[in-house]
Amino acid sequence: TAQSLKSKNCLLQKLEAVETLGSTSVICSDKTGTLTENRMTVAHLWYGRQIHDATRADNGDIFMAARRPASKGWEALARVMGLCSRAVFRENQDHIAVKDRLCNGDASEMALLKYFESEYGNTEAFRNQYPKIYEDPFNAFKQYQLSIHEQAVDRGGHILMIKGAPEKIIDKCSTFINANEEEVQIDGGFIASFNETHTRLANKGERVFGFAHKFLDPVEYPEGCVFDHTDRLLNNLCFVGMVSLLDPPRATVPTAVARCRRAGIKVIMMTGDHPITAKAIGRAVGIISPG
Repeated sequence: TAQSLKSKNCLLQKLEAVETLGSTSVICSDKTGTLTENRMTVAHLWYGRQIHDATRADNGDIFMAARRPASKGWEALARVMGLCSRAVFRENQDHIAVKDRLCNGDASEMALLKYFESEYGNTEAFRNQYPKIYEDPFNAFKQYQLSIHEQAVDRGGHILMIKGAPEKIIDKCSTFINANEEEVQIDGGFIASFNETHTRLANKGERVFGFAHKFLDPVEYPEGCVFDHTDRLLNNLCFVGMVSLLDPPRATVPTAVARCRRAGIKVIMMTGDHPITAKAIGRAVGIISPG
């Protein structure tokens, strides 16, 4: 009755709502923003076949970390991170700490944008040095995002940037930048290291992105060239690294999931994340039982 429901701090306008809930046997929940906080931050970087922690040991605030030492591997990864993106800061926020600035874009790209800004200081000025002349936005079928930029600063010509699911990006690459800052051929040792790192980061519940670039032949693709049918460009790319993002589970979710399970309700998480990442989050919130 309404009185007994009131005694349990349950106030409702329509009794059918409780009747529906009482007959529920399965709940399908989105992951990002529902089971998690929708507060993406950069957790780890992988370049030169080494994992780099993006957080500082004292308080875990990535925006307090010292700037990363210059290297060819880091510069290549950062360039793709900063340019192959649709996220932008809203206007008139220079006086606000980077981590608190408002952005336009999806949660993953906003996290990458804030990290890049914390390292380089002025993303807009950096992007102005590499005007974007073509873009292929991310879609779930291709699982990558692509952009082509003019190289007004470096050596002229065009550079192709791509980011997306690591396993999709690595398949399009033939070289990588090693710890000695040399671009060398991908071999079995690199693939093993790539797979081990990808699995390791995903098992932490982190969303992992792969990054690559390709300098286009200025003779074949001169200034003013119109780009279309870019699929034919997606070969012999240089793999520049991976970046992992962490979106922590909401503190109240494990208790809510446990209550649902005690009531005989099955909870299903809906996500487009890599299966390893999804399993890690599922374990963290109690949707997947230990063992």
